[in-house]
Amino acid sequence: MSAMKLSSATPLQPRRRAVLIGSAKGLGAAMARRLAREGYSLALIDRDAALLNQVCAEINAASPEPLALAYPHDVTEYAEVPALLQKLMIDLGGLDLLIYIAGSLLPTTPTTYEFDKDLKMMEINALGALAWFNAVAPIFQTLGCGQIVGISSVAADRGRVGNPGYNASKAALSTYLEALRNRLSRFGVHVLTVKPGFMDTDMLKSSPRTFWVVSPEQAADDIFKALKTRKQTIYTLGRWGLIMWIIKHLPSVIFRRLSF
Repeated sequence: MSAMKLSSATPLQPRRRAVLIGSAKGLGAAMARRLAREGYSLALIDRDAALLNQVCAEINAASPEPLALAYPHDVTEYAEVPALLQKLMIDLGGLDLLIYIAGSLLPTTPTTYEFDKDLKMMEINALGALAWFNAVAPIFQTLGCGQIVGISSVAADRGRVGNPGYNASKAALSTYLEALRNRLSRFGVHVLTVKPGFMDTDMLKSSPRTFWVVSPEQAADDIFKALKTRKQTIYTLGRWGLIMWIIKHLPSVIFRRLSF
């Protein structure tokens, strides 16, 4: 973990503080750069220490003072989360925003059933998120403020034949975020669910069909706007919202005949 220290915020120069889990590349790196441009102090987390340090170095080189610290961590090491969160909050001087971006989409076919892949996706996409959200939720609840973001997927909206394990892991995340929102909103805590469609990242390699591909930078902009307006759920690209509304309302007898 980095020994670098960030400049402390002052009443005249307040600075918001964010933790990004899964921030070494793709959407996570784009989100880190977006928040850095807004002046956030950042704790960046990823299991790929080399790439993570590169992102931090890039952000800090573009700023007159350091904004980002790197913390290598595997999200399946759930027991590490409480202590690591406490360290991050000390290093940042508090916490205003936590975004869980880490995700896994492992390829499969409609005729294969591979528990090891489904387990890995469930561990990364859902259980790792729960470990972090359960750690930060009581802190934000006590403070009466804070923002939590989970990166789900359009795949969460219905059980499709293409990848049941991935669909289930993202559906679990979406349902958890909704329940967390219902708990925490009465305490002034904002919880945002983000549902991207196809995104131009490494995970796209495991998608059999690609259209309406959104760049990580565009998705990061959409998320930042949603944070400012305190939206509950967004799709990116936004047109996915209409498509998924139609898909969610298709009768099961029709939906099960589809091949995607």
